[in-house]
Amino acid sequence: MARRRQVYEGKAKILFEGPEPGTLVQYFKDDATAFNAQKKGTITGKGVLNNRISEYLMTRLTEIGVPTHFIRRLNMREQLIREVEIIPLEVVVRNVAAGSLSTRLGIQEGTRLPRSIIEFYYKNDQLNDPMVSEEHITCFGWASTQDIDDIVALTLRINDFLSGLFLGVGITLVDFKVEFGRLWENEDMRIVLADEISPDNCRLWDAKTGEKMDKDRFRRDLGKVEEGYQEVARRLGILPEAGVRDMKGPETVQ
Repeated sequence: MARRRQVYEGKAKILFEGPEPGTLVQYFKDDATAFNAQKKGTITGKGVLNNRISEYLMTRLTEIGVPTHFIRRLNMREQLIREVEIIPLEVVVRNVAAGSLSTRLGIQEGTRLPRSIIEFYYKNDQLNDPMVSEEHITCFGWASTQDIDDIVALTLRINDFLSGLFLGVGITLVDFKVEFGRLWENEDMRIVLADEISPDNCRLWDAKTGEKMDKDRFRRDLGKVEEGYQEVARRLGILPEAGVRDMKGPETVQ
């Protein structure tokens, strides 16, 4: 494995210096966390599946004009991405009541919402990623009003497209989290979709049975976590032909 300088390590991914200026290599781990890392574990093959699923969804979004940081997949666990300035916000889209929305507002899980809701959370693990308003975002300089308008417009397009794509393979997109970054090209800046889109940050239910096929299987100790991720990949037609096999990560230089 090539020796690369590690730039950042998160709960589910590691970022390394890319082969060219302005690029990074994103490595997908099998590590799983829930409840702000209070619960930790390993989902065998998760990194391989998330890499393939995120590649597929990012590529499809690019085809409809949604700008992303994704360049190409390098191997079973790594992809080449553009280096962006991450906006410290988690943008959550809710189509069906579940998770914290059901808990906070007392809405029965599974209730279809009258319209999709977009929520903002300040990306800060030490503060447990608190929910914030647009007033907080602009007041503290995390993003401008124009940035927020761009983020909301992109998020709604992403939701519309992914909802239809998943429904076409018998999956309900209950809710999902996305992150955005500023991509600088000379003096020009544009907002692009970053991070990943996978069963790690989407709630995906079987459209007929309501069976969960995402990280809630890990959060709630439902069992068959790997099978849930594999079923999503299978329905999207991208389950690796050889099955999910492990690959060691690259050696790192600190």
